[in-house]
Formats: sequence, C-alpha cells, structure tokens
Amino acid sequence: MEAQYRFKTNPQSRTLALVLAGGRGSRLHGLTDWRAKPAVHFGGKYRLIDFALSNCLNSGISRVGVLTQYMSHSLNQHIQQGWRLTSPDGSPMIELLPAQQRTSEHCWYTGTANAIYQNIDIIRNHNPEYVLILAGDHIYKMDYREMLDEHIRSEADLTIGAIETDIAEAKQFGVLAVSADNRVTEFTEKPARPSHMPGKTDKALASMGIYIFNSKFLYDQLANDHQRIDTQNDFGKNIIPELIITNKVMAHQFHDKEFDRPAYWRDVGTLDAFWKANLELIGVVPQLNLYDKEWPIRSFTSQSPPAKFVFDSVDRCGTAVNSMICDGCIISGAHISNSLLHTNVVANEGTTIKESVILPDCSIGEHCKLKRVILDRFCKVPAGMMIGYSATQDKKYFHVSEDGVVLVTPKMLDALDSGQHYRAA
Repeated sequence: MEAQYRFKTNPQSRTLALVLAGGRGSRLHGLTDWRAKPAVHFGGKYRLIDFALSNCLNSGISRVGVLTQYMSHSLNQHIQQGWRLTSPDGSPMIELLPAQQRTSEHCWYTGTANAIYQNIDIIRNHNPEYVLILAGDHIYKMDYREMLDEHIRSEADLTIGAIETDIAEAKQFGVLAVSADNRVTEFTEKPARPSHMPGKTDKALASMGIYIFNSKFLYDQLANDHQRIDTQNDFGKNIIPELIITNKVMAHQFHDKEFDRPAYWRDVGTLDAFWKANLELIGVVPQLNLYDKEWPIRSFTSQSPPAKFVFDSVDRCGTAVNSMICDGCIISGAHISNSLLHTNVVANEGTTIKESVILPDCSIGEHCKLKRVILDRFCKVPAGMMIGYSATQDKKYFHVSEDGVVLVTPKMLDALDSGQHYRAA
C-alpha cells in the first residue's frame, strides 16, 4: 500500500477498508488450532474472510488492507492465491498487513484499536477521507455504500453497523442504545442485561463490528488510546463507549428492505453457530443467496473435477438429497442427506451422512454412519465408524458442543491409533 491514495468524486473511492483478521476464534476449538478464524472453510467453496472482501469489491471500495496475526499462513496463502487484484492505477487492491511490531513497544497486536494504530503510517500514506473497519469472520452480504452515504449525510464522527437481534442473544455482542434518529446514546460490550430497542422490548441492537470513522478523527482517538495505561486497546471496550458522550456517533441499522426484516448476518464464533449457518445454506430458499449473480462471493478454489455419484443398485447407490455437494467429491455408493460437503470429499460404499458439515479433502470409509458431525479438513474416517449416535462414546474421543454437534479433527482420529498429530490448514 505504498501508492498515494487518489481522490475521486464518489465516497467509496475516498475510503480505505481495513479487515481485522488476526483473531484466533478459540470457541471453534479444533477448527482454529492451526488456522486463524477468518481462514476457516465455510459454505462449500469459501473461507470466512471471503464475505467481507467480496462486500468491499462489490461496493466499489478499491483499497483494502487485511490485518493478520494468529496462525496466518493458510489465510495469507488463500488471499495471495484468490485475491491477487489490482486497482485501476495498478496498485494492489488487497494487501496483507501482518503484525510487525511496528511501534516502539515492539509488541504484537494487543487489541482491535492497537492493530489499526500499529499501521497508522500505512493508513496515512493513502490519505483517505474515511476509514471502514471490518471484522474478517462474519457471514453476510452488505453494500457498504449505503452505510457510507448515511455516515456522510448525518455528519457523524463515527458510524457503527448494527443489526436487530433477540435480546437473549445480544449478551454475546456489543449492544447499542439509540435515540429515535439512530444516534448512539450508550454502547456496552457483552452486557449481562442488554438495552432493548425503542418500542421493541424483546429486541436489542447489536454491533456488527463494522465502523466508519472520519480519518482525522480516527487518528486522534488511536493516539489518545495509545497514551493511556488503563486500556485494552479495544474499540468496543475502550474507545467507543467514551466517544458517545462528546462526539456524534450514529448507528446504521442493517435491514432487508425487500422483506422488511433484519438482514442476514451471522457470527459463526461457536461450533453450533458454524454448523447451523452452513446447513442453512441447503434450504430451498436460504436467506443467504450464494447464487446471486449481482452480488457474487469471490474466493480461491482448487482446480477440481465435477462431483461424481457412482453405483446404482438397491443396496449400493451413490445419492444425495437436500444437500450441497461441491466439485471434486465422489459419492461412491454412499447416501448423503441434509448435509454440506466441501471440495474433494470421498464417501465410500454403505456410508450414510446426515446433517453434517464435511470440510475439504476428507475421506470417509465404507459402512460409516455420521450424524450432526463437523469433519475438519483432511480427516480420514476409518471404515465402520459411527459418530454422532452416542454422546457418551463421542465425548471420549471427540469434542461435543453444547447442542450435541460433534467436531472431529485429524488429530483426534489419529489419537485413536498412533497418537501422531496432523496440522490441517
């Protein structure tokens, strides 16, 4: 990002997007042992970060920095292979900004605000008028131009993307209290008792982790936060709550205007949320439409042949119903139902897979039975294994979520025999 930022007439061309992609995502357990959360596979052909990056591209924002830190190799590789794009002036559209201990303290990113602060010289190099800050691990399709236009019209110092959610679920997010004109009057990070929305006692307004700052205002707030000793260097915990008192902070409510309902947005931070969001995609008319040609989700995918279903006898038939089966899969006399199989999965004779999410490059042996399972990449399930049918048995060898979804990783399978460890990226 060395090229000087070029001003043009539309606001998105005067905007620099920064995607925070350094988080570990520990609540996903084994799925993030060897990869950053934004690099986790999702929806058959994608990684989580593809949604924020696709939204930037589709919104006409041509300068994007991706801030990486934890277990970033597979994430870096994915972006280099699938997002090697250039802007009209020939400069990179998307550039990786790894933690480099750029400040005098020589520390890694200590919080969301510190991650931005450590790259402030690169941001200034672009001379943007607005800075759009995004999380790299949420699932949604959003035109950032609408939020940007609203930010400009309201003459806000900061605009926060927000979505209506059930008040019981709001405890896991930052929660906004707003006035009738959407001005933020209070911001509380993961409150025990969330504030309800005006006129909706069962609903709260949750932060989506999307922020638009006026650039000069952002620089000042980052510098102030950096000078403090009583801070966690975090936007939600430290900077935003204090800004509300003295500055104009607005909320942009992310809403589906066509159906007059909250728009689709998912935080897949737990195994249950991840499993559910994947299987939502196999519905007849899913709320997240991956087949929308007007708002495509871009990604890097391997060069794989078409999916293949083989054998067609009464007791040996390769079939899939109510499922998504990606390229490179071979369904060899197995039966798949209500499941999502990523690329290059092989399911062998006599195997049944129900309500499961199978990540890329897995192989399931003959006469296996899998139900409500997440298989991590590179799993090789031995013939005859049953997973998801006995919670007591599953808990001995695998990780079972609160709702009974079973996570299986190569490391767990290998421990059944030799105790060696695989690293699946």
